[in-house]
Amino acid sequence: MAIVTSQQIKEYYEKYGTIDVTFTKEINDSLRLARKQISLKFKGSQRPCIIYSSSLVAAKVVVALTQDHIRSLREDNLVSLRFCFFKEDRSDIFSFFVPCRLKGVTQYDKERNLHFANLEFTQRPPDDLIEILGSLLEANINAARRREERIVIDGESIRRLGLAAKNAILQIDGIPRNGILRDISFGGVKIIIMGNPKFLIDKKAVIRMSLSNGKGFLLTGSIIRFEPVEGRKDLVALAIRFDPDNVSFEYKIMINDYLKHYHRSKLGR
Repeated sequence: MAIVTSQQIKEYYEKYGTIDVTFTKEINDSLRLARKQISLKFKGSQRPCIIYSSSLVAAKVVVALTQDHIRSLREDNLVSLRFCFFKEDRSDIFSFFVPCRLKGVTQYDKERNLHFANLEFTQRPPDDLIEILGSLLEANINAARRREERIVIDGESIRRLGLAAKNAILQIDGIPRNGILRDISFGGVKIIIMGNPKFLIDKKAVIRMSLSNGKGFLLTGSIIRFEPVEGRKDLVALAIRFDPDNVSFEYKIMINDYLKHYHRSKLGR
């Protein structure tokens, strides 16, 4: 993830403070949430909980509460929500508490005493949470606004993006083909392959990109057009449009971080 300045933290909080993020499995994985370490602290004890959603001003969690717990919380509704995340490319975690006020409790599963707890943050949350949720929200919004803004793949962009190489694997009709990335964007890629492209238009394609950290992306889309590669009759460049609903948040964050760096460098910052 790109380095975020104090000014950007301030902008994230002001722009995205009230936007809720629903913590789906994909979101949890993208944010590297340490789900088993999340807890709600009150009256000197901690209860394991699941974050259902969160903004920068409030959260909703699922937590097991007895009637005694609920009575206690009604007497003193001040609690703290513990967020935990795995550090990037490492197995250890970092955590922080966000002071909250319990706004309400709704039963979710009577048999297991599970409840939805609506929490309101009593102060601005730590910068770590603002950065994590702000970066995600910014990337998701820019994925729609700047869908067609393309990044040419060369030595510099490979390094900045964190790609392992220009190479990528393109799978069409279950058959893998080696390809070379020409450019990428939020909305699609252009990839050079060998062969006759005439019968590939409108076909579904799966692209596998590798990252320098050993991870990678699996992206699905459709081949929408092709163009010749100058000086090479045996090669063709395929334009592939991604299925918007299947683009991972990690990929969006990677593209967004690069574009932010690129535009800052153009402005001489």
